[in-house]
Amino acid sequence: MSSVFFHPVVILAARLVLGSVFIIAGVEKIANPDAFAKAIHNYQLLPYSMLNIMALTLPWLEVLAGALLIFGVRLRASSALTALMLIVFIAAIASAMMRGLSIDCGCFSQGSAASEPVGWKKIAEDVALLVLSVQIFAASWENEILPFSFEAMRTPAMVQEAQ
Repeated sequence: MSSVFFHPVVILAARLVLGSVFIIAGVEKIANPDAFAKAIHNYQLLPYSMLNIMALTLPWLEVLAGALLIFGVRLRASSALTALMLIVFIAAIASAMMRGLSIDCGCFSQGSAASEPVGWKKIAEDVALLVLSVQIFAASWENEILPFSFEAMRTPAMVQEAQ
């Protein structure tokens, strides 16, 4: 079971899925920071003075983490960063649900009809993404250099083994 879970192709697929989700979510938020700031405000967790800085920095952090995952750069750090963000997202959604807030999650499609409300579906999606983050982190912890990563391309031993 663990050999399949940590197979290089499975890890590559996990990186591509997780990285793509973070890049798409981040780009949509970058395109409409006002709507994202309003989505953050709807959670009623941050002081008003923090909304703009969060709305401007979080999407870029998501895009950076997603790009690092896709290109296989600093996999341990980028997977830990995505895991940390997902834990915060899950906690925020759970908090909104417990307080009975009927709000859009603010995950994708800022200000459009495609926005989804907070709920168990969103938590399940984020938990699934968290599993991918943990899987990538564990694989990078087990092997310093993973196949199909930027570090593997830079390491002469990996290049020689491929030939």
